[in-house]
Amino acid sequence: MGAATGQSLPIAVGVLVSPLPIVAVVLMLTSGRARANATAFLLGWFLAVGVVALGVALLAGTAAGGSSGPPAWLGWAKLALGVLLLVAAARQWRARPAEGAEPAMPRWMTTIDSFTPVRALGLAVLLSVVNPKNLLLVVSGAAAIAGATDDPAAKAGAAVVFAVVASLGVAAPVAVYVLTGDRATALLDGLKSWLTHNNTAVMAVLLLVLGAKMIGDGISAL
Repeated sequence: MGAATGQSLPIAVGVLVSPLPIVAVVLMLTSGRARANATAFLLGWFLAVGVVALGVALLAGTAAGGSSGPPAWLGWAKLALGVLLLVAAARQWRARPAEGAEPAMPRWMTTIDSFTPVRALGLAVLLSVVNPKNLLLVVSGAAAIAGATDDPAAKAGAAVVFAVVASLGVAAPVAVYVLTGDRATALLDGLKSWLTHNNTAVMAVLLLVLGAKMIGDGISAL
């Protein structure tokens, strides 16, 4: 489990600092159903990331057929994931707003005030494992877990750790809100503003670094 956790941890950190879900949970914390919606979002995010990471890691192990050591196809899969991450990084960088321009925000952000906990949970699933960029990161983390161990129990433990670390980004604003209440409003507003304006640049750098890591891991496995 230790090796699998170590291999997947940098990618989990990449998911952790993904700006868009953090902005979403901050918006929920300034809405009418702040605690209920934010808690549902956090739960949905954790479960979706954990289930997908574990499912892909176990399927990769099954496809390996019990062979000793990581199969060659897993190295090629990591290479492919790394290339896709680099392509996504380039697209993010090209999409960054011009200096001084107001970035365009997703339409769903304007409806968060009317969200119920069920809709908040559903949005967490969409942003965590349906959003292509985050799905790439979660699958990359699962591939790292699968390449590090053949033990299903170790994979399960590593997937849980991966999901916990990947959830810290959305958990942090919730913790700040619970601990400080209304005093957190100014801090959360500042965080939302910074992430909104730097979302594409932050994601571009993350995807670039993690793509390079996956390519390196893939080459090492071949």
